Amino acid sequence: MAVFGFLAALVAGVFWLSGLPRFKKLFDVVPPVIYVYFLPMLTTTAGITPSSSPLYDWTVPYLLLFALLLLMVAVDVKSILRLGPTALFMVTAGTVGIIVGGPVSLLLFKNFLPPDAWTGFAALSGSWIGGTANMVAIAESVGTSPDALGPVIVVDTVVGYGWMGVLIALAAFQHRFDRRTGANTAAIEDTNRRLAELSQRRHPTTLRDAVVLIGLGMAGAVAAYEAAQLLPPVGDPTIISRTTWAILIVVTGGLLLSFTRARELEEVGASAFGYTALYLLLAGIGAQADLKAVLAAPLYLAAGAVWIAIHLAVLLVAARLVRAPLFFVATGSMANIGGAASAPVVAGVYHPAMAPVGLLMAVAGYILGIYGAIACAWLLSLVGT
Repeated sequence: MAVFGFLAALVAGVFWLSGLPRFKKLFDVVPPVIYVYFLPMLTTTAGITPSSSPLYDWTVPYLLLFALLLLMVAVDVKSILRLGPTALFMVTAGTVGIIVGGPVSLLLFKNFLPPDAWTGFAALSGSWIGGTANMVAIAESVGTSPDALGPVIVVDTVVGYGWMGVLIALAAFQHRFDRRTGANTAAIEDTNRRLAELSQRRHPTTLRDAVVLIGLGMAGAVAAYEAAQLLPPVGDPTIISRTTWAILIVVTGGLLLSFTRARELEEVGASAFGYTALYLLLAGIGAQADLKAVLAAPLYLAAGAVWIAIHLAVLLVAARLVRAPLFFVATGSMANIGGAASAPVVAGVYHPAMAPVGLLMAVAGYILGIYGAIACAWLLSLVGT
């Protein structure tokens, strides 16, 4: 409990500082998730927190499942389906680019990386098809060590946000791109019309709401964990472990609940509770890591750049097939690489009124993420072992 209290206070401190105006630019450049992971790594290196603790054995199976369940319950699948075929096709193309690009990049660099590097790449594929929650889920599924996770978090930040900067810069060339490729820009207006009735309702979280969210989340996490113990591991090396089975159960169950009135829990903060659990879990993972592992990051950065290049190539081919405007190329890419935090920003740069499209495309990528990243992890295991 002392370790948990310290890490909880550290995470709270990071997010409190991120909300202060004087630190806004700092956290715009380096998002809170990076501090949440690396500060516990520094405290362990300094001997403040332990590298092993019974706490970590508890947080991994239960806080992760708690977070994923509440995040999936919050998904508005009907609104995503109203995005239209072009938007959904480009999100899927971006996901395919990540699934293909990871194994190719690993094949080029594996002789220069540690033997377990493929597990780090698998975790990164989860981040690049949906975000931090998927990264942690896949890391636990394939047994990514904290040392292997450190460098890929660096790649996720440096390459991911660098790529976001490139996409924003390309907005100035979208009309030239659309003319040269004969893009069907009517698809943008059609998508915007489909989302005209999209509503976003939020209410303050009451005591009743908080108790229901915690009860649902923890009961669902325990039920999924216990059910997964009845199922056999799959693969050699193991790709679908019992942890993976638990993740698949809780994600699929959460999506099914999102079609019921349970989705209204998002109006009172379901995803906020989910992300709180996720960041507490990530702090515990960071506390187990070795700071020296991050020194391997330069090679990982080069591999990440190759991976992004392959992802872009697949998107450009897909755009050519359906005559998609550059808007859908950029937003489809960032919906995967950056997730819900970044995709609306990129979408808004290209077309200010289309930021909600970026958000929903990111959520679509998040749904694909857990399944697509497991497929990518399997391919990476074939290359890396």
